[in-house]
Amino acid sequence: MKRSIDYVIDEAYDGKKLKVWLRGRLKTSARSVNILKNDPDGLKRNGEHIRTIDLLRAGDIVTVTFPEEETAILPTDCDDLDIVYEDADLLIVDKPAGLAVHPTHNHQGDTLANQVAAYYAGKNVVFRAVGRLDKCTSGLMVLALNRHAASVLPDRVQKEYLAIAGGEFHGSGTIDRNIYRPDPMKTLRAVSPDNSEGERAVTHWEALATDGRRTLLRVRLETGRTHQIRVHFSSLGAPLAGDEMYGSTDTAMDRAALHCAKLTLTHPVTWESLTFTAPLPEDMRNLCKNSGFDDAFL
Repeated sequence: MKRSIDYVIDEAYDGKKLKVWLRGRLKTSARSVNILKNDPDGLKRNGEHIRTIDLLRAGDIVTVTFPEEETAILPTDCDDLDIVYEDADLLIVDKPAGLAVHPTHNHQGDTLANQVAAYYAGKNVVFRAVGRLDKCTSGLMVLALNRHAASVLPDRVQKEYLAIAGGEFHGSGTIDRNIYRPDPMKTLRAVSPDNSEGERAVTHWEALATDGRRTLLRVRLETGRTHQIRVHFSSLGAPLAGDEMYGSTDTAMDRAALHCAKLTLTHPVTWESLTFTAPLPEDMRNLCKNSGFDDAFL
């Protein structure tokens, strides 16, 4: 989807080259800068074409136009797409558990990407998920609707999860253990016993309620590794309820009890701080109630 944005150059970039402003102020990737400078309509100053080596003056109005792109994802039914927020740069959705994010050999036509393609049918919106949720995980996801949003959002999104882990937890803590992939042909991850393999993974948690058998946790990630929360709690002998892949024998859930409940981001154009929340889905809510957890946490 084509996107044009007007910016007023401030004093900090007076006398600086356009490319310095693009990389420094907009945080535009080098690839995107090349695309813009090779497009006759990509970069304009006060309505006239400008080169990336040209000098800017305070008060100049620079118009950045990101071109349309072709998407190869087939559209499908979008009636179940739960939109939390939408503007010209962002789409934030509440993804249900059981819905894969991207098409794979196992999922063709039945993914979030296919639903989004149907929602934006005819507008050439490329599917760009800023962070991914596992198929079994529910909750908030951010989608960038243009190159600029996609290039700056990854470092400007913070997520907060609610998880139901097996076992009893109190207070708060941090899990700092490397995660690696024992078999490159399988999606299963594991923690490195001595942190000699894999990538560093840091998970912060806070216990909200426990019945001795299960604990409702608020979880924040410092890193974003595949299956990180699931792997880390499994490594403590406390896999998430319903997470058979990582050793749970708790059949009260038929999927891993994990939900992205809160999301805070800095808007890629306005720089405004935005916060969104999504309530617990019915399956996790019912398990919390059956465990006697206070409604204040639900």
